[in-house]
Amino acid sequence: VQLQASGGGLVQAGGSLGLSCAASGLTLRNYHMGWFRQAPGQEREFVAAISQRWGATHYTDSVKGRFTVSVDNAKNTVNLQMNGLKPEDTAVYYCAVSQNVNWRMGIGYNYWGQGTLVTVSS
Repeated sequence: VQLQASGGGLVQAGGSLGLSCAASGLTLRNYHMGWFRQAPGQEREFVAAISQRWGATHYTDSVKGRFTVSVDNAKNTVNLQMNGLKPEDTAVYYCAVSQNVNWRMGIGYNYWGQGTLVTVSS
């Protein structure tokens, strides 16, 4: 299994970015896919996840209404559209795969991409 995240960059506060995670070695519809982030000096935190198996998405409170997670099965990618970005969204963003029933809680993610840096300037 390989995950390749892309799309990070520098954006001003209030702007938008779209992240993409290309997956190989697995079919996304069979897994729960998550996005996490790690800001400098902080622990990695759960951001959002999508499960086609369960027909559901889940977001951490701080991004609800601003971020949208989706899957493109034709391209086998999971995407994170980020709108209304804030300086506190600055972090390295990672995509990951889970088969755990507690996927909404950020549990059981055992394959990880390499991360893509998002920097939001004020």
